Amino acid sequence: MGKFDEMINSTTPTLVDFYATWCGPCKMMSPLLEQVASEMGDETKIIKVDIDKNRDAAAQYGIRSVPTLILFKEGEIVWRQSGLPPKNLITESIKKFI
Repeated sequence: MGKFDEMINSTTPTLVDFYATWCGPCKMMSPLLEQVASEMGDETKIIKVDIDKNRDAAAQYGIRSVPTLILFKEGEIVWRQSGLPPKNLITESIKKFI
């Protein structure tokens, strides 16, 4: 099992931000996720996955547009959102699975 699989199989909700360095909205997502991380503390983990460097992961989860957020809990996808959602939608979605 790889490091990515270990992270998403956690009982702690893990939010994965699939992004690309050339993507404008992806750049706007970073400060949003920093706010979410500081608000949520240890209740969630947030990891970023560059789709250009991790093509296998992007293909495995059917990433068609960036940014795409996928929330995992114990290896299962429990929430998915493409585009740039408002911060409160992200935090509320995570709180449902804490």
